[in-house]
Amino acid sequence: MNTAISGFLSSFIWILFLFATFLLPMLRQRRVTHGREEIIRDFEKRRGSRLITLIHRQEALSFLGIPLARYINIEDSEQVLRAIRLTPPDMPIDLLLHTPGGLVLAAEQIARAIQKHPGKVTVMVPHYAMSGGTMLALAADEIVMDPNAVLGPVDPQIGNFPAASILKVKEEKPIAEMDDETLILADVAAKAMEQVRRSVFELVRDRMPDEQAQSLAQTFTEGRWTHDYPIDIEQLRGFGLVVNDNLPTEIYELMDLYPQPAGRRPSVGYIPIPYRQETTRRSE
Repeated sequence: MNTAISGFLSSFIWILFLFATFLLPMLRQRRVTHGREEIIRDFEKRRGSRLITLIHRQEALSFLGIPLARYINIEDSEQVLRAIRLTPPDMPIDLLLHTPGGLVLAAEQIARAIQKHPGKVTVMVPHYAMSGGTMLALAADEIVMDPNAVLGPVDPQIGNFPAASILKVKEEKPIAEMDDETLILADVAAKAMEQVRRSVFELVRDRMPDEQAQSLAQTFTEGRWTHDYPIDIEQLRGFGLVVNDNLPTEIYELMDLYPQPAGRRPSVGYIPIPYRQETTRRSE
């Protein structure tokens, strides 16, 4: 009898373990996915557009909980290009961006597709869209950002080094004192900077005079800032870009459904409800 009870308890414990390890994460992810789809459908219906999300956070890998760094890659460009192909030419596209950047090839593919779409394309940035993400924003007809959101420079990086810094080494150091690898990197860096500068110019030239477009392209690609330098709304407007700071509330709700992986101790804490002035005074 005791053996039977012991066996039953062991089996029950294993069932609970498997449920907690496999089924609960699956059910939780399904609920989150359903919530995302509901917000996207309501948003599209209200605006009469197609909403495409390009969101890069650290995601949990399967059930192991291993965080993966995400960035714009070829798979992203394939999916975004497919979504654009499935969109009628006269239908507006809203692109939600939250990304540190990524591959130049993938970012340029998406940017060209955005530029060619006949309908209006609006890029929405709730927090940040750096590097390749900025290139996508520059390709849009309108940029809508949270008042505190930022874009960034699009200066190319060669390996672990900024292309502009590699060229500066070549300018300041005698060629006789440089090895072949440095000279090769400098050659690649010069080509990369020219290619990216030309790409940015071609993305914005239809919305501003050529001289202003050339200046903007030079500013964003020449390496005057570090690669993670935040460019805020006022700076972007100063460059002649159309930037709106009235971000729809659904975008914030959608971002809440793309949480960072569980298991980490949170570094920020607050009561997640909007406060009114009279409410806070009363609580004091």
